[in-house]
Amino acid sequence: MLLVIDAGNTQTVVGLYEIDDEPPPRPRACDTGLLDHWRISTVSARTSDELAVTLQGFLALRGYALADIEGLAVSSGVPRLTASLRELAERYLEDDPVVIEPGVRTGIAILYENPKEVGADRIANAVAAYDVYGGPTIIVDFGTATTCDAVSANGEYLGGAIAPGIEISMDALVGRAAALRAVELKEPRHVLGKSTVESIQSGAVYGFAAQVDGLCERIQDELGACRIISTGGLAPLIAPLSRHIEADEPWLTLHGLRLVYEKNT
Repeated sequence: MLLVIDAGNTQTVVGLYEIDDEPPPRPRACDTGLLDHWRISTVSARTSDELAVTLQGFLALRGYALADIEGLAVSSGVPRLTASLRELAERYLEDDPVVIEPGVRTGIAILYENPKEVGADRIANAVAAYDVYGGPTIIVDFGTATTCDAVSANGEYLGGAIAPGIEISMDALVGRAAALRAVELKEPRHVLGKSTVESIQSGAVYGFAAQVDGLCERIQDELGACRIISTGGLAPLIAPLSRHIEADEPWLTLHGLRLVYEKNT
């Protein structure tokens, strides 16, 4: 079995995949072979032993143990956590993890001025999106930041746009406006809010849907028509309200990690 870990700045998502004995036909759905998945808060100070205990607890829910894991693939935007995951693999799996970083085969050309600047999760998303949907494709990821990335018809990562994420923006609004308070992020009854709570919800939910639609329209002005898909923890809230997002793929990053692992083993 294969563990894939996407360590973001706010949350870390863990997926457990069956490893195929023979290369399966492509394209595969992102959840093909996905036995289970878990989401935890990202804590950069966690040691390799703490991570091992956490992962062992998750695996035990499925009747497995760390000893059953044959490989580990990682995308991480948190350097301290990346180091801890390397130590975990060395001590408990007795193998080096496949970490998306310079020198790792991804099967996708990165047409960025400095390819090393592209986040590992954005690369994993691009690899998975091209595998499942081909190109040109735009991937909207609703994470700590909201990113819109484009993949060409030839499978090249072309670049993208990065905007403050929804939760970051909400925290900033509440922190800077003394008369406003934190509210639950959900779709309000009306675009025209009838209370302060509904007004904040409307601005956040419909505002970010409109932001993403606007970015995708401008990207398509440069590239032509594209397939547009979404992923990320808040995608189920925003994607249905977008006028351009065609499909939501919650396990897109995990699928990309699995593909990168296969290319490097």
